[in-house]
Amino acid sequence: MGDVFNSVSLKYAYRLLHPKLTVLIACYDEYNVPNAMTAAWIMPVSVNPPLIVVSISSKRYTYELILKAKIFSVNIPALNMLKKVHLCGTISGREIKNKLKRIGLTTINGRKLNVPIIEECIAFLECKLWENVAAGDHNLIIGKIIDAYVKDNIFDVIYDFSKISLIYHCGGGMYTKLTNEVIRV
Repeated sequence: MGDVFNSVSLKYAYRLLHPKLTVLIACYDEYNVPNAMTAAWIMPVSVNPPLIVVSISSKRYTYELILKAKIFSVNIPALNMLKKVHLCGTISGREIKNKLKRIGLTTINGRKLNVPIIEECIAFLECKLWENVAAGDHNLIIGKIIDAYVKDNIFDVIYDFSKISLIYHCGGGMYTKLTNEVIRV
């Protein structure tokens, strides 16, 4: 007997590539009010120069703010922030001004760029907009990393998963986490 192949609706085909690390993309609006959105479609695309890409719908308020400001931050939350991270992806800063404060998140200014850093997160990338590429119903926001830093002793070339648990998006309102085991080959 051979393997049985089950069809997957093209509407959910992208979820075959999940789970994905979940982050908060943040920037200031024209009045210097911080805003952030939840994103899981993010990855590195170049080491030299250090570039990342995040896929954002052009309908999103954060997308508009990034295009105006030309800078943004990537904030990596720990699992203990899951409910607040999920809320950041379901509430629009266009309708609710200062949604981060309402959700209970605090911000400070970045170390090198005028971008909001979400204090409750554990790791941070400050980025300048490198390029904006249309890709179907989303745009690829390519950012050049200007500064990168973490809290405490949770990272030395890789995360120390015995000290921290990150959030991974499965699709919809579903999330998971990794074990703290690192397998070396």
